[in-house]
Amino acid sequence: MRLIIRNANVLDENGNLELKHISIVDGIIESIENAGTALDSSESGVQILDAEGKLVTPGFIDMHVHLREPGFEHKETIETGSRSAAKGGFTTIACMPNTRPVTDNSETVQLVKEKAKAAGLVNVLPYAAITKSELGRELTDFKALKEAGAIGFTDDGVGVQSAQMMKDAMALAASMNMPVIAHCEDNSLVEGAPVAEGEFAKRHGFKGIPNESEAIHVGRDILLAEATGVHYHVCHVSTEQSIRLIRQAKEIGINVTAEVCPHHLILSEEDIPGLDANWKMNPPLRSKRDVEACIQALEDGTIDIVVTDHAPHSAEEKAKGMQLAPFGIVGFETAFPLLYTKFVATGRWSLNMLVNRMTSDPAKVFGLNSGSLKVGAPADITIVDLENEKEVDPEQFASKGRNTPFTGWQLKGWPVATVVQGKVVWSEQEA
Repeated sequence: MRLIIRNANVLDENGNLELKHISIVDGIIESIENAGTALDSSESGVQILDAEGKLVTPGFIDMHVHLREPGFEHKETIETGSRSAAKGGFTTIACMPNTRPVTDNSETVQLVKEKAKAAGLVNVLPYAAITKSELGRELTDFKALKEAGAIGFTDDGVGVQSAQMMKDAMALAASMNMPVIAHCEDNSLVEGAPVAEGEFAKRHGFKGIPNESEAIHVGRDILLAEATGVHYHVCHVSTEQSIRLIRQAKEIGINVTAEVCPHHLILSEEDIPGLDANWKMNPPLRSKRDVEACIQALEDGTIDIVVTDHAPHSAEEKAKGMQLAPFGIVGFETAFPLLYTKFVATGRWSLNMLVNRMTSDPAKVFGLNSGSLKVGAPADITIVDLENEKEVDPEQFASKGRNTPFTGWQLKGWPVATVVQGKVVWSEQEA
């Protein structure tokens, strides 16, 4: 089967756009030719996709998502989450293990992989839990989980509270050349707090989540990573203090990488309009100083990649209010438009930087065979309309989740087609 993407505006190594034709055979990029080159589309079975001069990039990669299955299918399923990811331009996603049952055994890893294969949409890479049931008491069987197809270990959703448990996990993971991915949160500082420590919490009488609750674990884990030699990856960084520690660790050669979410680059606690729990997430929205620190860290490479932390919940759950509703917002379908509109269209970032942080950089951090547009690479490709401006409408989401603080925002840079392994898995024209 051959797919030809015509008139693709492709970024070169210097960030300049060049019009190309991309030929794909059996899921692999066979050739990338100048758009003036004559195309042979006479053979049978050739599918033509005309990009019409729109931006064509490697497929976006999201290394931190929640697909909720098994156990929470009322929030999302692997199929609906994969469809939402495809609509957002993502071709590879890595799903967190805080499901029910927790992905702490080889059977559940296999279940996730089988469900993703049956959906036939995007590449789904499962993480496995560090501790059994994510309770922080006993390590899982890392060897069996790796053999089943887990790509790393994390108790995301909760922090590993015991330093000894985390050190043991890191040593074991390092011996297997596997990464440890950490949700950094000291529970003793956050119990019962729904929002960040700051003016919003004071105004509404809430206990606040302090910055140090995150940074204490980041600092602890950096020292443990230095001692064990593990690849240590920090989840959803949100504080200036965490960034300072990560920057220092990188400067002395500790193998630490980090990620940030669009909402922590765009929103601060000052933006929260009221008690709408669609603004409740973990980590919470912090101060403007923290937001600017996250932006600068992504710009200078202290933070390596962008993730969504896509976290769907039902409307009924989010209606419980700021104190009682679960943490989390959906992110697949707004991620690129948000960042393009906020940072690229305004001139702060180059288009190349944003695309790299969502494609080649996560592939490099996690050793994936994806994230590039080159001959011989897997044909995971995203087509984006940089000019079309439209409103964020949760009712149009492919996700089951509608929980977003960005309802009504006017954004540019919407994905219009997504190709995975040479197959068009989502197209605006066919939606």
